Amino acid sequence: MIRAACTSDAAALAGLMCELGYQTSESEMQSRLEKILPDPHYCTLVAVAEDRVCGMIGTFACYSFEHNDPGGRILALVVAKASRRSSIGRRLVAAAENDFVQRNITRIAVNTRFDRKDAHQFYESLGYIRNGFRFVKNLAAAGQ
Repeated sequence: MIRAACTSDAAALAGLMCELGYQTSESEMQSRLEKILPDPHYCTLVAVAEDRVCGMIGTFACYSFEHNDPGGRILALVVAKASRRSSIGRRLVAAAENDFVQRNITRIAVNTRFDRKDAHQFYESLGYIRNGFRFVKNLAAAGQ
């Protein structure tokens, strides 16, 4: 089952973020969800199997400087290791795409790290194409 996330999912979502390599405590995730869930630009969906959250997708919709219509971004997608290779990721992406369509968003972008080859293949299998690079700078680490 796929449903909207709620603040009571904080512990499970923190665990999923850790699986992605982003160390996150339950209280940190609780704080993030309290800011994200009420914001209509975001959509956070979870996959539930056997009464456990086993996956999540987080998206964001916004206007851009490059296009007249709003665009969407997949900000996070993760399926618990024990639940991978069971179409949960595909179902989460399909649910997010359906949400975007309902909001009249037809252009979606997603970033993945270079070392996540499985993620690259996954998105390409869903019809996403590579079209650029992402550059990142940590201002705090740069002394700014």
